[in-house]
Amino acid sequence: MNENENTLGQWSTIKLLLSQLWSKGNFSQKTRIIIAMFFLLLAKLVHVYVPMIYKRVVDRLSIENTDMLVVPTALILAYGLAKLSQKVFEECKDLIFVRVSRQVQRNLAIQTFEKLHQLSLTFHLDRKTGGLSRYIERGISGLEFIFQFMLFNIIPTLVELLLVTGILFATFRPAFGLITFISIILYIAATIALTEWRIQYRRKMNESDTIANQRAVDSLINFETVKYFTNEKFEIQRYNNALTQYQAASVQSQMSLSVLNFFQTLFTTLCMVSVMYFAAKGVVKREMSMGDFVMVNTYMFQLFAPLGFLGFVYQNIKKSLIDMEKMFSIWFETLDIRDRDDAIELTCCDQGKVEFQNVAFAYNADRQILKNISFTIEPGKTLAIVGESGSGKSTISRLLFRFYEPQSGKIVLDGHNILGVTQTSLRKQIGIVPQDTVLFNESIYYNIEYGKTDATEQEIFDVAQKARIHAFIQSLPQGYQTTVGERGLKLSGGEKQRVAIARTILKNPKILILDEATSALDTQTEKEIQKELLALSQNRTTLIIAHRLSTITHADEIIVLDRGEIIERGTHEELLAQKGRYATMWLQQLESGQKRTIT
Repeated sequence: MNENENTLGQWSTIKLLLSQLWSKGNFSQKTRIIIAMFFLLLAKLVHVYVPMIYKRVVDRLSIENTDMLVVPTALILAYGLAKLSQKVFEECKDLIFVRVSRQVQRNLAIQTFEKLHQLSLTFHLDRKTGGLSRYIERGISGLEFIFQFMLFNIIPTLVELLLVTGILFATFRPAFGLITFISIILYIAATIALTEWRIQYRRKMNESDTIANQRAVDSLINFETVKYFTNEKFEIQRYNNALTQYQAASVQSQMSLSVLNFFQTLFTTLCMVSVMYFAAKGVVKREMSMGDFVMVNTYMFQLFAPLGFLGFVYQNIKKSLIDMEKMFSIWFETLDIRDRDDAIELTCCDQGKVEFQNVAFAYNADRQILKNISFTIEPGKTLAIVGESGSGKSTISRLLFRFYEPQSGKIVLDGHNILGVTQTSLRKQIGIVPQDTVLFNESIYYNIEYGKTDATEQEIFDVAQKARIHAFIQSLPQGYQTTVGERGLKLSGGEKQRVAIARTILKNPKILILDEATSALDTQTEKEIQKELLALSQNRTTLIIAHRLSTITHADEIIVLDRGEIIERGTHEELLAQKGRYATMWLQQLESGQKRTIT
């Protein structure tokens, strides 16, 4: 997604917004909108009537020997009451409508957030977090602006324009209404044309702002890497380049705004001078009273005061529509992985038998990862997968989770093709301890509890003890409430992995995937954790993706992958006896371990 895409179109965006505003079946929301519009109409009617009261006050003051100012005083009080009632009506409108606007904003934010969680792993691997969050943030802000100005500024102003023009036509010379109407039409046309011209600079500003935000977020997330390579100046320069582009676009935008302001002032001045000239002539010829002159002048100010914001409002409405369009475009992202209409709920995984039947998979056409592989993990048994980096080991776990779907073949769980069950019910049956553990920037307690959000405190403590991390947590000043930092960077690799193990133990899955689960642990801790993982894997179907062969010698079956194909399979002893690839890898790791011991 980039700023120049127009995936929905602005009219489609407006229609989508209106469908959310005037949602079917939501009687309460519709009622609030109708009542708010009623108060808005009352406010505008009073606003249009106020100059008439003002005219009568001036006319009365122009008459000599007015009896103790009784009548002007009454009119002045009526004038004040009208102004007060107008404000009351406007505040009632805002008070009633605010619940609607906040509800729609919340609904849109929730739906966008939900959609993001429905999108495939491919989308999230390709995304840029800073830019994506910016789209959502600007979209929600744009929604508020649309409500505030388009519904309660632009439309009411156009209604007021028609009312005032009609009053001028009916009350005074037709020229008054004609000059006002033509001037305002020219004003609006010039404003729209010049604002459309200015939009290109706004787009450049948005694009530069998004890039700057992406670079800032990406740099701060990878703060440690920046320090490793002493690239602080490089990151600052990249950020500065983006801000420089934003600055240039901003200057151009301001220059174009000056042009817009000039033409707006030109049309308003010509209109007001022309109307006031004819009104003054009418007063001199005694065709109009001084009150009429004041009323015409007041109407001019009432009309052009809100129109003075038209350029700003129109530009920001366009900007808001663009921002909302980017947010709404997320709704129409293709779901690469979706549940079928007839998908069933995998309510209970009784056995936990996993079968890969001639599964082939490629991330793209020129990168084949798995080539018709087949294997079976019997219920309660352990299968280990080894192989060089890039051989497809981790891809197998992602396919089992249905983060991706195979191009051919099928994956079967307890007799069910996993393409025919819902993703949520499938993933509830599977637990994983990944190699690269990523934690939420929350407390240790929160990160462990994430495996079972309704777990008791004692359950959290029990699984932490099983993962050999309970004592460490208690030694911290804040204990389980210690915040782990962005992506868990405040913890060591081993500590993060033990939190991940505790989280998975808490989930208590029927199928367990250990993806290099102890790779970040020291030798002694690894031995302790291995005992717990062995206990955890009892009566569970277990898939181990391993680099250290010493951690899988107990597996019921080991398969060796090479370039997406199974080249060897058997138990640890059987594979050593074959003296093939596995045996070579075993000897290499033994020699490497002996060298480390000597060192």
